[in-house]
Amino acid sequence: MTTPVPQPGIMTISPYVGGKSKAGDNLEVTKLSSNESPLGPSPKAVAAIEAVLTDAHRYPDGGSLLLVEAIAEVHNLDASRIVCGNGSDELISLLNTAYVGPGDEVLFTEHGFLMYAISATAAGATPVKAPEVDRTADVDNLLAAVTERTKIVFLANPNNPTGTYIPTSEVERLRAGLREDILLVLDAAYAEYVTRDDYRPGAELVESHDNVVMTRTFSKIYGLAALRLGWAYCPPAIADVLHRVRGPFNVNALAQAGGVEAVRDQAHIELAREHNEKWLPILTQGFRGMGLGVTPSVGNFLLLDFDGSGKSASDAEVYLAEKGLLLRAVAGYGLPTCLRMTIGRDNENHAVIEALREFLSN
Repeated sequence: MTTPVPQPGIMTISPYVGGKSKAGDNLEVTKLSSNESPLGPSPKAVAAIEAVLTDAHRYPDGGSLLLVEAIAEVHNLDASRIVCGNGSDELISLLNTAYVGPGDEVLFTEHGFLMYAISATAAGATPVKAPEVDRTADVDNLLAAVTERTKIVFLANPNNPTGTYIPTSEVERLRAGLREDILLVLDAAYAEYVTRDDYRPGAELVESHDNVVMTRTFSKIYGLAALRLGWAYCPPAIADVLHRVRGPFNVNALAQAGGVEAVRDQAHIELAREHNEKWLPILTQGFRGMGLGVTPSVGNFLLLDFDGSGKSASDAEVYLAEKGLLLRAVAGYGLPTCLRMTIGRDNENHAVIEALREFLSN
């Protein structure tokens, strides 16, 4: 018997596996595996979401008009260039669907977000990785990896799972070194956490070039990961293309209502940013004091390296999980000696410090 055959390359894809949420039957867990906000969503966003539930029988606004207007107002952007999506994951996939196919190449850094390779392969293109330097994107290496087949370059800035970033001057140099027919996608999922003076998410580059897109998400600092909400800032022609290929109701009404209030409640965002700024140095110094490698991060997570500690990352993951502490294994990113830890609440961070101290001393 014959059965339907998927497109070439589909069966080579390793399905994306998110951070673990469970550690055992009836064991209460602290989830620090998915870079979620420890403060949760804005109470104003929660109230807006609850208010929409009674109208769950109605279709959402297909253009996410109120959400687009709120994003544009808060970030001082051109609303006509904003396209909302079912998480920035959907927008990444739509860009690949629209701009690459068999014979094309999609370029990103060696420890870049796994969805770049997955969605490129699903579109029939070939994923290509450029070497990083000190677990940081390197513009020279990216440009050296460009070929006549390159159609999209994805740059996660800051990068997940390393937490590193490159300054705006380097992003501009990357853009200048690319052909005009290559699309540069700046994935700024963690932009709200960055407080460095030499960093900007990329809106200015979008407005000054026809081949740059910036993607953003509500899943991180805004605490709306469960609703799957993201947005892209695009040149007009690319925004037009995304509207043609996206689903007609790709953003649900709950996400739209919550997103409007979340983006406008910048006081809540500042609390989350301050919490992150407090704990980044505390955890970095604490883990390094135990003999672990810690990659300098500007996100809401840290990459812990067990190489040279006498212990393995996989054993550490199991040990922590037995205590209900869930960190993220990142072997799939080419980092088998590492775990990624989301910065949690005060008590959760202290619990991980104590548990790892015990693990390393045994």
